[in-house]
Amino acid sequence: MLDRAVDAGMPAGWLTADEVYGQDRRLRIWCEQRGLPYVLATRSNDTVATVDWRQRHVRALIAELPATAWTRYSAGAGVHGQRLYDWARLELLAGLDSSWARWVLARRSIPTEPGEEPELAYYVCAGPADTSLAQLVTVAGGRWRIEECFQAAKNEAGLASYQVRDYTAWYRHITLAMLAHAYLSATRATAEKGGPQPEPASSSR
Repeated sequence: MLDRAVDAGMPAGWLTADEVYGQDRRLRIWCEQRGLPYVLATRSNDTVATVDWRQRHVRALIAELPATAWTRYSAGAGVHGQRLYDWARLELLAGLDSSWARWVLARRSIPTEPGEEPELAYYVCAGPADTSLAQLVTVAGGRWRIEECFQAAKNEAGLASYQVRDYTAWYRHITLAMLAHAYLSATRATAEKGGPQPEPASSSR
């Protein structure tokens, strides 16, 4: 599907996904070959190539960072306000394109109780060498909006209500459900802005 989307000229600034996809090295290579920057979540025991040509676990690399490497950014607005976390990144061994860089990115929760241990999440990233930490954070935070979109599509358009075992049937169901969700979202947005509403279809007997 990604191949078809890119070949069709669909505009996409970045690709982001959860750790199921983030650990797929073939996907990372595909993105770099197609010039598509990415921020992909990954597991703490994922291995990456460092600038000194060693294979290290992302968890170990982040653990070695000094306290000054961490910066507080919002990952976007949530139900209870801004999603604030501490973020840090470390540059990795570059790929074939000298204008690009690779990084491991870490997100650390902010403890709210004394003695509470912060939770860590990890990402593998690649993109133009001048990409800032704030840009990577923005892309990583975009996953919440995507997940909220999918959840709304499940609730409002039956995205997950399929009982099919064939790819073609699944693809058609997903496409129609997302189309229905897009229509509902556009209609709701128009109503909130006070725009003209589509007239209900009339039936004749």
